[in-house]
Amino acid sequence: MDITIREAEIGDAVGILRIYEPYIKNTCVTFETDVPTAEEFAKRIRNIKSRFPYFVCETDGEFAGYTYASAHRERAAYRYSAEVSVYIADRYQRLGIGSMLYEKLFESLRERGVYTVCAGVALPNEKSVGFHKQLGFNEIGVYHGIGYKLGKWIDVLWLEKRLGGYGVPGG
Repeated sequence: MDITIREAEIGDAVGILRIYEPYIKNTCVTFETDVPTAEEFAKRIRNIKSRFPYFVCETDGEFAGYTYASAHRERAAYRYSAEVSVYIADRYQRLGIGSMLYEKLFESLRERGVYTVCAGVALPNEKSVGFHKQLGFNEIGVYHGIGYKLGKWIDVLWLEKRLGGYGVPGG
Protein backbone atom coordinates (compact mmCIF):
# COMPACT_ATOMS: atom_id res chain seq x y z
CA MET A 1 0.00 0.00 0.00
CA ASP A 2 1.45 3.36 -1.09
CA ILE A 3 0.63 6.06 1.51
CA THR A 4 1.25 9.77 0.86
CA ILE A 5 0.55 12.57 3.33
CA ARG A 6 0.66 16.07 1.89
CA GLU A 7 -0.75 19.53 2.41
CA ALA A 8 -4.34 19.79 1.29
CA GLU A 9 -5.12 21.93 -1.73
CA ILE A 10 -8.32 23.75 -2.60
CA GLY A 11 -8.82 21.27 -5.47
CA ASP A 12 -8.99 18.42 -2.92
CA ALA A 13 -12.39 19.60 -1.66
CA VAL A 14 -14.43 16.97 -3.52
CA GLY A 15 -12.22 14.08 -2.37
CA ILE A 16 -12.15 15.27 1.23
CA LEU A 17 -15.89 15.85 1.20
CA ARG A 18 -16.43 12.22 0.12
CA ILE A 19 -14.77 11.16 3.37
CA TYR A 20 -16.68 13.67 5.49
CA GLU A 21 -20.18 13.20 4.01
CA PRO A 22 -20.96 9.81 5.68
CA TYR A 23 -19.96 11.28 9.05
CA ILE A 24 -22.48 14.10 8.53
CA LYS A 25 -25.32 11.89 7.29
CA ASN A 26 -24.91 8.81 9.48
CA THR A 27 -23.15 9.71 12.73
CA CYS A 28 -22.98 12.16 15.60
CA VAL A 29 -19.19 12.41 15.20
CA THR A 30 -19.70 15.82 13.63
CA PHE A 31 -22.47 18.18 14.68
CA GLU A 32 -22.89 19.29 11.09
CA THR A 33 -26.29 18.20 9.75
CA ASP A 34 -26.24 19.35 6.11
CA VAL A 35 -23.61 18.29 3.60
CA PRO A 36 -21.86 21.40 2.28
CA THR A 37 -21.33 21.90 -1.44
CA ALA A 38 -17.86 21.36 -2.87
CA GLU A 39 -17.58 25.13 -3.30
CA GLU A 40 -18.45 25.75 0.36
CA PHE A 41 -15.99 23.09 1.44
CA ALA A 42 -13.23 24.56 -0.76
CA LYS A 43 -13.82 27.91 0.93
CA ARG A 44 -13.44 26.24 4.35
CA ILE A 45 -10.15 24.69 3.31
CA ARG A 46 -8.91 28.07 2.06
CA ASN A 47 -9.94 29.80 5.31
CA ILE A 48 -8.32 27.18 7.53
CA LYS A 49 -5.11 27.12 5.49
CA SER A 50 -4.77 30.89 5.83
CA ARG A 51 -3.85 30.29 9.48
CA PHE A 52 -3.49 26.57 10.24
CA PRO A 53 -2.19 23.37 8.64
CA TYR A 54 -4.46 21.01 6.71
CA PHE A 55 -3.25 17.61 5.45
CA VAL A 56 -4.67 14.80 3.34
CA CYS A 57 -3.64 11.18 3.09
CA GLU A 58 -3.80 9.38 -0.23
CA THR A 59 -3.46 5.63 -0.46
CA ASP A 60 -2.81 4.22 -3.89
CA GLY A 61 -4.20 7.44 -5.40
CA GLU A 62 -7.41 7.42 -3.33
CA PHE A 63 -8.27 9.83 -0.51
CA ALA A 64 -7.99 7.87 2.74
CA GLY A 65 -8.20 10.59 5.39
CA TYR A 66 -7.54 14.17 6.36
CA THR A 67 -6.69 16.30 9.36
CA TYR A 68 -6.63 19.98 10.16
CA ALA A 69 -6.33 22.45 12.99
CA SER A 70 -8.46 25.48 13.70
CA ALA A 71 -8.69 28.19 16.32
CA HIS A 72 -9.66 26.85 19.70
CA ARG A 73 -11.08 30.25 20.64
CA GLU A 74 -10.70 33.68 19.05
CA ARG A 75 -9.33 35.76 21.96
CA ALA A 76 -5.64 36.71 21.59
CA ALA A 77 -4.37 34.73 24.59
CA TYR A 78 -5.60 31.50 22.92
CA ARG A 79 -3.31 31.98 19.91
CA TYR A 80 -0.88 29.30 21.17
CA SER A 81 -3.57 26.61 21.17
CA ALA A 82 -5.59 24.91 18.45
CA GLU A 83 -8.50 22.54 18.02
CA VAL A 84 -7.70 19.46 15.94
CA SER A 85 -9.80 17.03 13.90
CA VAL A 86 -9.06 13.91 11.91
CA TYR A 87 -11.37 11.91 9.65
CA ILE A 88 -10.59 8.57 8.02
CA ALA A 89 -12.54 6.92 5.20
CA ASP A 90 -14.31 3.80 6.46
CA ARG A 91 -12.26 1.32 4.45
CA TYR A 92 -8.99 2.79 5.76
CA GLN A 93 -9.83 2.63 9.46
CA ARG A 94 -7.37 0.89 11.81
CA LEU A 95 -4.38 1.07 9.47
CA GLY A 96 -2.51 3.77 11.41
CA ILE A 97 -3.45 6.54 8.99
CA GLY A 98 -5.09 8.67 11.70
CA SER A 99 -1.94 8.51 13.83
CA MET A 100 0.27 9.40 10.85
CA LEU A 101 -1.94 12.33 9.94
CA TYR A 102 -2.06 13.65 13.52
CA GLU A 103 1.73 13.34 13.95
CA LYS A 104 2.24 15.37 10.75
CA LEU A 105 -0.27 17.94 12.00
CA PHE A 106 1.36 18.16 15.45
CA GLU A 107 4.79 18.66 13.89
CA SER A 108 3.46 21.52 11.76
CA LEU A 109 1.66 23.09 14.73
CA ARG A 110 4.84 22.97 16.87
CA GLU A 111 6.67 24.80 14.07
CA ARG A 112 3.93 27.44 14.14
CA GLY A 113 4.29 27.99 17.88
CA VAL A 114 1.24 26.04 19.07
CA TYR A 115 1.73 24.57 22.56
CA THR A 116 -1.60 22.85 23.27
CA VAL A 117 -4.14 21.07 21.10
CA CYS A 118 -7.72 20.20 22.03
CA ALA A 119 -10.10 17.66 20.53
CA GLY A 120 -13.82 17.18 21.09
CA VAL A 121 -15.25 13.66 20.84
CA ALA A 122 -19.02 13.10 20.64
CA LEU A 123 -20.01 10.35 23.07
CA PRO A 124 -20.28 7.45 23.09
CA ASN A 125 -17.23 6.78 20.92
CA GLU A 126 -14.75 4.53 22.70
CA LYS A 127 -12.75 4.03 19.50
CA SER A 128 -12.03 7.75 19.15
CA VAL A 129 -11.46 8.26 22.89
CA GLY A 130 -8.97 5.37 22.92
CA PHE A 131 -7.26 6.68 19.79
CA HIS A 132 -6.75 10.13 21.31
CA LYS A 133 -5.54 8.74 24.63
CA GLN A 134 -3.07 6.49 22.79
CA LEU A 135 -1.62 9.64 21.21
CA GLY A 136 -1.14 11.30 24.60
CA PHE A 137 -4.38 13.27 24.98
CA ASN A 138 -5.83 13.64 28.48
CA GLU A 139 -9.50 14.07 29.35
CA ILE A 140 -10.38 17.53 30.61
CA GLY A 141 -14.16 17.50 30.84
CA VAL A 142 -17.53 16.74 29.32
CA TYR A 143 -20.14 19.09 27.93
CA HIS A 144 -23.38 17.25 28.73
CA GLY A 145 -26.25 17.40 26.24
CA ILE A 146 -24.45 20.08 24.22
CA GLY A 147 -25.74 18.92 20.84
CA TYR A 148 -28.85 17.36 19.34
CA LYS A 149 -28.60 15.20 16.23
CA LEU A 150 -30.23 12.06 14.84
CA GLY A 151 -32.97 12.24 17.47
CA LYS A 152 -30.79 12.34 20.57
CA TRP A 153 -28.88 14.65 22.88
CA ILE A 154 -25.13 14.27 22.66
CA ASP A 155 -22.35 14.75 25.20
CA VAL A 156 -18.90 15.86 24.05
CA LEU A 157 -15.73 14.82 25.83
CA TRP A 158 -12.90 17.34 25.56
CA LEU A 159 -9.31 16.20 25.54
CA GLU A 160 -6.03 18.11 25.42
CA LYS A 161 -2.46 17.33 24.45
CA ARG A 162 0.64 19.33 25.21
CA LEU A 163 2.88 19.62 22.16
CA GLY A 164 5.95 20.85 24.02
CA GLY A 165 7.27 22.57 27.09
CA TYR A 166 5.73 25.83 28.10
CA GLY A 167 8.08 28.77 27.97
CA VAL A 168 7.87 32.34 26.83
CA PRO A 169 6.34 32.19 23.34
CA GLY A 170 8.75 33.36 20.69
CA GLY A 171 11.50 33.57 23.32
